[in-house]
Amino acid sequence: MGRGKLRIYLGAAPGVGKTYALLSEGHRRVERGGDCVVGFVEHHGRQRTGALLHGLEQVPRREVRHRDAVFTEMDVDALLARRPMVALVDELAHTNVPGSRNAKRWQDVEELLRAGIDVVSTVNIQHLESLGDVVESITGVRQRETVPDEVVRRADQIELVDMSPQALRRRMAHGNIYKPDKVDAALSNYFRPGNLTALRELALLWVADRADEYLRQYRGEHGIRSTWQARERIVVGLTGGPEGRTLIRRAARLAEKGAGGEVMAVYIARSDGLTSASPKELAVQRTLVEDLGGTFHHVIGDDIPEALLEFARGVNATQIVLGSSRRKAWQYVFGPGVGASVARDSGPDLDVHIVTHDEVAKGRGLPVVRSAARLGKTRIVAGWVVAVVFPALLAVLLTHMSADPGLANEMLLFLALTVAAALLGGLVPALASAAFGSLLLNYYFAPPLHRLTISDPKNIVAISVFFGVAVAVASVVDTAARRTQQAARLRAESEILSFLAGSVLRGETTLDALLERVRETFAMESVALLERANDVEPWKPAGSVGPGPVARPEDADVDMPIGDHMALALSGRVLPAEDHRVLGAFAAQAAVVLDRQRLVGEAEEARRMAEGNRIRTALLAAVSHDLRTPLASIKASVSSLRSDDVEWSQEDRAELLEGIEDGADRLDHLVGNLLDMSRLQTGTVTPLIREIDLDEVVPMALGGVPEDSVVLDVPETLPMVAVDPGLLERAVANVVENAVKYSPPGQPVVVAASFLGDRVEVRVVDRGPGVPDEAKNRIFAPFQRHGDAPRGAGVGLGLAVARGFAEAMDGTLAAEDTPGGGLTMVLTLRAAARGTPHGSGHVDPVDQPVDPFDLPSVRQKAGPR
Repeated sequence: MGRGKLRIYLGAAPGVGKTYALLSEGHRRVERGGDCVVGFVEHHGRQRTGALLHGLEQVPRREVRHRDAVFTEMDVDALLARRPMVALVDELAHTNVPGSRNAKRWQDVEELLRAGIDVVSTVNIQHLESLGDVVESITGVRQRETVPDEVVRRADQIELVDMSPQALRRRMAHGNIYKPDKVDAALSNYFRPGNLTALRELALLWVADRADEYLRQYRGEHGIRSTWQARERIVVGLTGGPEGRTLIRRAARLAEKGAGGEVMAVYIARSDGLTSASPKELAVQRTLVEDLGGTFHHVIGDDIPEALLEFARGVNATQIVLGSSRRKAWQYVFGPGVGASVARDSGPDLDVHIVTHDEVAKGRGLPVVRSAARLGKTRIVAGWVVAVVFPALLAVLLTHMSADPGLANEMLLFLALTVAAALLGGLVPALASAAFGSLLLNYYFAPPLHRLTISDPKNIVAISVFFGVAVAVASVVDTAARRTQQAARLRAESEILSFLAGSVLRGETTLDALLERVRETFAMESVALLERANDVEPWKPAGSVGPGPVARPEDADVDMPIGDHMALALSGRVLPAEDHRVLGAFAAQAAVVLDRQRLVGEAEEARRMAEGNRIRTALLAAVSHDLRTPLASIKASVSSLRSDDVEWSQEDRAELLEGIEDGADRLDHLVGNLLDMSRLQTGTVTPLIREIDLDEVVPMALGGVPEDSVVLDVPETLPMVAVDPGLLERAVANVVENAVKYSPPGQPVVVAASFLGDRVEVRVVDRGPGVPDEAKNRIFAPFQRHGDAPRGAGVGLGLAVARGFAEAMDGTLAAEDTPGGGLTMVLTLRAAARGTPHGSGHVDPVDQPVDPFDLPSVRQKAGPR
């Protein structure tokens, strides 16, 4: 009996319609005469989904008792006994109740498949095991129920059930997914537009990768080598020359013209490793292609056109981008070149683009001939001793031996000394050893003896071959030694350049730290970065490390100019020429770090000045109007009470006194906010953090608003928070007063608290006019009042002070839209280190639709604020 086939409907989030599509597929199969039954489907009370169950045979569920409660699960035994052609099984990642046949539902499905039953199932992208951490970082919710990726990848068919975030949120708002009393909380948390967009992108990319994997598998099974242009894949052939940057940018522009275009840059190196491009230039090009969204590949191949085409066909590329040849005209006598060869052999399935650049026909240049590797005096002396003294001693030893070893063996012994001389002293002593050994062989061992003539022509050939082999072996040994030293040096340089590149990207290196790194790298006594305004001004140190830094570049042992008026001066020893390249990189980085420090300082100073000017202007406006309003009210009331012309009744006097008290309270509130803002601006707010329960602080912050204007929901199961109680009370009070101010009559403000991971959220929800997205950050700026707020309603410091206090306690304060209209202020605080109470945890939006942020729903249709 063959294995059954698995079909999966994959969704990006709950509510996109996976179960609906599952049941619709069941109806289609039944209408076609297929034997299809419902093994397990959970419609979560959704009427349209539940209606589709009618007309489909449902296998009764099995009851499982766990902890004095009865649960229902899919009855695998009943399905195996029924043996339908197709079984509909919802929620593949579901965890079965303890005591069930298998721990996971996907294991139940595996049993059905092994029994030859086809299965149609559903799963959300967030339940894939490999994406658990990614989904948690996006949504803040850790998925407790997961399914191994391999189970889903083995499916015979995967169909994406897609829906835009806006459409899904509309379905949610209409009550088609969760119960009405849970809609607002769900829309404000898990089902935010950003979360849904990120989950949708994850699902699309995962399915696209599966489709690409299916295509590669099919092409491999059928031996298809021609290109199928399902997706634009552009291969860029790099030589390591500067023209590579032009080619990469051109390929990126070509990829942008096609949907889903992909750029793959490839550098093909010869297998002997003796000829290679500049590692520095290749590193730059690698960074460029990765910044443009492509990938970089390093391939080994002796036939470059063949290797390039093999790589392109292997990745199913559709286009190849190459640069115009850099060879001069006379060099074409050696062959047509890489570009012409690739274009000739590419066939009809690959388009080849030849891109012009600035390096066309300039030639590749001759390889730089480096001097022999620098060796110590001891090794050089030892090399010459082995090259000159040892052959003489060997000749004496061989001439006094009673048994003649033969000319062939004698040549091998002299050849060994030549190799040893090459290893110790380099190429020159080895060549001397080869020449001296040839003379000794001729004089002492080739007849006629003790003469520099050779009677036997065979000996002439033998000695000539010996000399040639000795020179060749010495050259190879010396080249290998130099390559080894060059590799070690390049590795050290790459580590240094990697450090510099990392510090540039991270922006974390200070000037003194960089200069200290220069001093340690080159073993110098002191390093100074000198600069001057012009050619006649004296040099001034911008930074220095080490004792006794020089004051002028002329006094340094090594100086590296940086532009016209800056130099890096080193004292301690003279550097060899090959070290100047790395030193130049350090010097350029030092100039960049100095400029960055100055720009950061200037930007900070400019920001402080602009902020100070803005605050002074706003404060002047506030004092001129908002502070004078309560003063005018107080003065009018006092003047009225002191007037002798009017006889005030007891009620009138009480009303005037109440006006004086209200004006004084308003004035005290305004002055308090001004003082708080001043403390925040000067950085004198020092929170006294301690662990406290929210229900000890939040009720106290509601004293300034009417009792019936706020609905408070602070669960007792919340963990303690690490805050300054005084600052928290002021922050909550300001946010609540602002919400009450803008809420319509009869619509109370909801203050609810919940927790997620190591953070506790306090949400203040109003049903007022709301705030546009572009203004949500501006309302937290000092002296800002949104929209048509009446004059005298405050100087616009309440939310600015609240956010400042929240950030001082390592928290955040942000504004969100209230579903159905209004504004929600979200105050996020750090939970105490003790952790969450027992029994708390994250909520899975599929398996437990009840959202942890269970806010009362107060619906009111309102226009813009």
